[in-house]
Amino acid sequence: MQERQGEEDLLIAFDSTQQALRAEMLLEYADIEIDICPTPKEITAGCALSIEFPDDDLETVKSVIASEKVEIRGIFIRQEEGYLEI
Repeated sequence: MQERQGEEDLLIAFDSTQQALRAEMLLEYADIEIDICPTPKEITAGCALSIEFPDDDLETVKSVIASEKVEIRGIFIRQEEGYLEI
């Protein structure tokens, strides 16, 4: 896989596996390139699954989450010192 220039991956954390799997289905349906990954230990969440996605898709992701009422812990960006909620 080729490294994307000028893009960073963002991460959605969840409080339940049900919501993570629901978000996965909805975001794939919206043609957003996502990766399921373990929730980083720095992020306190009730679910071990998180979803990574390109920051270019942030507005679409937020729209899908809001319109479908997906319950999330937050959206995070990786920084040198850890993850920062955006």
